[in-house]
Amino acid sequence: MIEEMISNAQYPDLVSVQSVRLRERSVVYVTFTDGSAREIDLDPYLRGPLFDPIRQNPDLLAQVYVDPETETLTWPNGADIDPDVLYYDGDPPWSQTEQAEQE
Repeated sequence: MIEEMISNAQYPDLVSVQSVRLRERSVVYVTFTDGSAREIDLDPYLRGPLFDPIRQNPDLLAQVYVDPETETLTWPNGADIDPDVLYYDGDPPWSQTEQAEQE
């Protein structure tokens, strides 16, 4: 019943991040709660006031972890990336804002 209430045609399955490993520069290997896994380049997502320090500082980027409560990629400065965006290869929120401003 709850799944029916929160289902969404664009994001049919609720999937979270189970684990993350930094591979190189901004590329991470992410395992999702449905058992799938893949490499993801985070560079397109690292924009805005919270993400600029992460993009500019490799040591901070390397501190990425999975928050046990929210099951998202998270950094010590409070930045995080929604698992649905990563899982469904969605546009980062900042790009949607830029598109809306241009219209």
